[in-house]
Amino acid sequence: MSNPARSLEEVNSDKLEDATATAIEDVTSYTDRARNQGGEHELNLRKILRHHPALVWWSFYWAMTGVAWGFDAQINGAVISVPSFRLAFGYESHGEVILPARWQTAFNTVGSVGQFFSCFICSILSDRLGRKGALLVGLVILTGGILGEMFVSVPGGFVAVKLILGFGLGFLLTLGPLATSEISPVVLRGVTTAGVNLGIAIGQLISSGVIKAFGLRTDDWAFRGPFAVQLFFVVFLLAGLPFAPESPWYLVRKGRRQDATRSMQRLYGPEVDVEVMLDAIEHTITEERETSPENEVSWKQCFRGTDLLRTMISMGVFVCQHFAGIIFVLGYSTYFFELAGLPNSQSFDLGVGVTACGVLGNIMSWFIVNSVGRRKIFLTGLVSLFVILILIGIMDVVPTSAAKWVQSAVTVIYNFIYFATLGSMAFTILGETSSAALRARTTGLATATQAIMGIIMNFACPYMVNPDEGNLKGKVGFVFGGLCVFAAVWSFFYVPELKGRSVDEIDRLFALRIKPRRMGSYRLT
Repeated sequence: MSNPARSLEEVNSDKLEDATATAIEDVTSYTDRARNQGGEHELNLRKILRHHPALVWWSFYWAMTGVAWGFDAQINGAVISVPSFRLAFGYESHGEVILPARWQTAFNTVGSVGQFFSCFICSILSDRLGRKGALLVGLVILTGGILGEMFVSVPGGFVAVKLILGFGLGFLLTLGPLATSEISPVVLRGVTTAGVNLGIAIGQLISSGVIKAFGLRTDDWAFRGPFAVQLFFVVFLLAGLPFAPESPWYLVRKGRRQDATRSMQRLYGPEVDVEVMLDAIEHTITEERETSPENEVSWKQCFRGTDLLRTMISMGVFVCQHFAGIIFVLGYSTYFFELAGLPNSQSFDLGVGVTACGVLGNIMSWFIVNSVGRRKIFLTGLVSLFVILILIGIMDVVPTSAAKWVQSAVTVIYNFIYFATLGSMAFTILGETSSAALRARTTGLATATQAIMGIIMNFACPYMVNPDEGNLKGKVGFVFGGLCVFAAVWSFFYVPELKGRSVDEIDRLFALRIKPRRMGSYRLT
């Protein structure tokens, strides 16, 4: 005959064992996710370069989408000075070839208008067709715009072509930070997202050399040739596209687990347990879907709850770039050199040197992004650029040739600091701050913000600088110095430090509503 008390004890013991086993299973599941994050944290640049070369290559493949954008941005200002271009699209008056002011304004800004609208379409297509599918669409549009630049000779038609070209470039500038942030592990994420800005700097440097190479020609190919060079970037991206792994985040979100596994294996190699990584991605996506209102990905969701803060930060860092006077300083660097008394040819050569300093500055950011951190670099950059802008303004008041040389020198320093700080870190902050579910939409909004600010500044700067308008010349440094103060104050409160954080950890920081300026020091348990 059994003992009732003992039976009850055994039953309770069994229940305790079951509960303990369940708890252990839950802890084990959590530990597996933590181990996956820990494994990602344990990766360093040396291990990645040695054991995962494919990961490095494809990260920079996507980062190089910025080259075409940088090339076009630089070529617009340079090609206007080419005599054959002015003759083809302008008119002759009193022995001088003149480009109509309205046409120049349209030529300089219509590309940004196309970029603004393309950002939204690209974001939608990248969520429906994938990052690779959206890039293919963008490259087709870009090819049409380049061919139009090469062969259209009617002024009105040429402006329409620039609109199409800007539409295609908007795709590239949206997809670059989007794809690099999704395929890069924590330790590489800061370098590859900053690599988008390196691509922009390299594109600007290449365009300066191309303009000089074709500048000796007197026929239409003096300007059509540089436009044709852009086809090289299209060919490069098209050649790599069939072999590029699709974003694992996109594939998992679409329920294509097997495809995501193959994509991860191509990135990390067969020796890595990618299934654990994919489990972590699925876990993050599931949590985001559970916490998202109406369980949907939409533009409206970008402006709800904690996603509103993430969107505001992603857009705000690009506003800071323009408040720091990037269009003013770089657009008028050659002008400062000429004021210093340098011949036009030497001013152009120094302008190329300024662009080269930007490339070096961006590469410099790779060595400090993981040690110093995004927030410190961004804030330090704003303070440094504020000092340079005020110095440019002060030197414009001093009526000496030495002051003009100081303006020229600090222009070079400005470009180095800008690309090492604000230029590169804005893309890194964008890639880390946007949520995984809304990353395509948030990136599109950030790129649209950049386009709007570009339009505003391209309109405003000539009116402030030109002798027949505001005639402020270098005193515009005071204006942008003031704007730089506003940017620095905003950044102090809203730019977060997310170095070394996994996607899941970043989501938790925002879900806990930790203040952005406290995120770097906050310890997650």
